[in-house]
Amino acid sequence: MFPRYLHLSLVLSLGYLCLSTAVPLDARQRKQKNTKAATGATQATDGSTIIDKKVVINGLTMRFKVSAPASELVGAAGAGATGATGKLGINVLFHGDGGQSFFDFPNQGVNNGIMGVALLSPDPQLRWGGFDPNDNTGLVRPDGPAHSAAVNQLLTTELPKVVNFDPTQIFMEGVSGGSLLLSGFMLPTFGASLAVPGAVMGCGGLPPQVAVQGDLSKTRIHWQSTTDELPELQTSIPQAITAYETLASKAGLSTAQINQLQTADASPNGGHCEFDQKDFVSGVQLLSDNYADILAGGATLNGVAVTNGVVGNEALFSRAQTAGASANRGSTRTGGSSRAKALAAALGQRKTS
Repeated sequence: MFPRYLHLSLVLSLGYLCLSTAVPLDARQRKQKNTKAATGATQATDGSTIIDKKVVINGLTMRFKVSAPASELVGAAGAGATGATGKLGINVLFHGDGGQSFFDFPNQGVNNGIMGVALLSPDPQLRWGGFDPNDNTGLVRPDGPAHSAAVNQLLTTELPKVVNFDPTQIFMEGVSGGSLLLSGFMLPTFGASLAVPGAVMGCGGLPPQVAVQGDLSKTRIHWQSTTDELPELQTSIPQAITAYETLASKAGLSTAQINQLQTADASPNGGHCEFDQKDFVSGVQLLSDNYADILAGGATLNGVAVTNGVVGNEALFSRAQTAGASANRGSTRTGGSSRAKALAAALGQRKTS
């Protein structure tokens, strides 16, 4: 708290400085939502069961939700056998700063053979990777390595105690600050060891902030933003696109192969995470609803095909208006058919019973 004797103009000036620098990315668009106690078991929108639990990993309290049919849940909540390998994959959601998308749980239910999982950042301010008080961009995440390590352990040792899933189908989805952790730390460190088949980076992205462990060149990655993205992210997302494109190029992939595996779009005419051109929450919901189609290469948002290959599309925001207009005239995105075939096996294309 500032001393009461400070002049009002000084208070206002400092307040404005904090608003423009230290405030989390999502808080500039939406108010933070207070955390609530883990709720145990509730029902998802598709009738599956949501389990909401907390565990402590490396001294960090990790809260998570999983939406699954009773046949895959382990213990009193379901009929799954302990230690069994499930037939369904999972899509792990990393919320934005403030936790909005964890509480909304937009990827809940079972879709295309993939169960929804959402993780809550252990940071007191609900920021994946924490924050540096000296940072004026919102992009510096000093706790990224620790948070990523905790997530890895949760997925490999704790989540299997709750639900049976196919460990070769651990897909990931980031929202804003969650995409910073996912692209900057989680995928570089654990993407290869977890054999992540695909990831969607929504309204955020960083180049790897740590040494890349293993080969990520065959990972399906899509970057989704909007025309009126936050200025800091209009810089960092293209840098992230270029970095991951370079990883694939150095691994020997051709331009055509890279464009099949890595795509990017910023055509929606909206603000931060407003993929439906209306609102943060409904925009994130639209992204999650189209998750499988995006990875398969056949998705459209607001009537625009969004799976542009990244090679030649690195300057995402300067090209966004042109790309959107071209798509509305019916142009075809390259590589969509090949991506659909390549991802069909991993996505399963299965319907829940």
